Amino acid sequence: MSKNSREAAKSAESAILRMAPAELQRLGLCLESKKKLTNIWIFFFRYETMGLAVMTGGFGLLSNNYYIIERSYHMIYSKEVEEMCTVAQGVHHGCAPIPEEAKWVQAKEVKDISGLTHGVGWCAPQQGACKLTLNVKEGIIQEALVETIGCSGMTHSAAMASEILPGLTVMEALNTDLVCDAINTAMRELFLQIVYGRTQSAFSEDGLPVGAGLEDLGKGLRSQVGTMYGTLKKGPRYLEMAEGYVTGIALDENDEIIGYKFVSLGKMTDFIKKGDDPNTAYEKACGQYGRVDDAAKIIDPRCE
Repeated sequence: MSKNSREAAKSAESAILRMAPAELQRLGLCLESKKKLTNIWIFFFRYETMGLAVMTGGFGLLSNNYYIIERSYHMIYSKEVEEMCTVAQGVHHGCAPIPEEAKWVQAKEVKDISGLTHGVGWCAPQQGACKLTLNVKEGIIQEALVETIGCSGMTHSAAMASEILPGLTVMEALNTDLVCDAINTAMRELFLQIVYGRTQSAFSEDGLPVGAGLEDLGKGLRSQVGTMYGTLKKGPRYLEMAEGYVTGIALDENDEIIGYKFVSLGKMTDFIKKGDDPNTAYEKACGQYGRVDDAAKIIDPRCE
């Protein structure tokens, strides 16, 4: 603590202690009592508001060369409540326990919350959506998976949210701007899931390890996305399946879909990174589903 800071604090303390009752009254305060605890003065004030006497305590502390007065408010009771007689509380056994990582826990504080769960959110125009996965240990977010769809800007918001979330408590995360309304809404829905004990790890002993969130993505670490399109005039088109990018739709003699061909872009990229040329990597990453071999014709869903 610098010499200037100590002098500033001492000056502020002296200023309050030297205030005459008239000066305090002008500020709407009445100095009820004062007490010195170690090197910090604690002041108790009373002021009138709406005809009710309110007690407030304040203490001075030094932080970053600033002298800060913090105030804490005592409970305010109306005259009617003050005049009531006291009736003892009867049956009350605390909050209902919730399942957390194979234990039944009476969650009273943020640190009592643990588990891995999901939340899905949307923005006001519902143009895009977010699936949020968090792995929380003793109230602290250890792992975050942010998946978005439908909005290009939302992907950049997800990038920032993935940096913001780890290390926060679930309460902090609930009250933090996660850049995109869809992600904020997903956080709200996830919060409701986790504080009510509806988690994937509710009955898993010691919960799920950090890294379990990646299991939602599969081997290629790509989000499970389905993209389909259809019109009354021309019928359906499969564009993206869980297996990958759809390259062809298999049709029978009645022009009904009986299967599809696809390429896994994640696998293809991995093959190229390992040294395969693009054509070889493409062929190795291709696959098919359904009765493709029985098709009367195969069409490109994006061009035909």
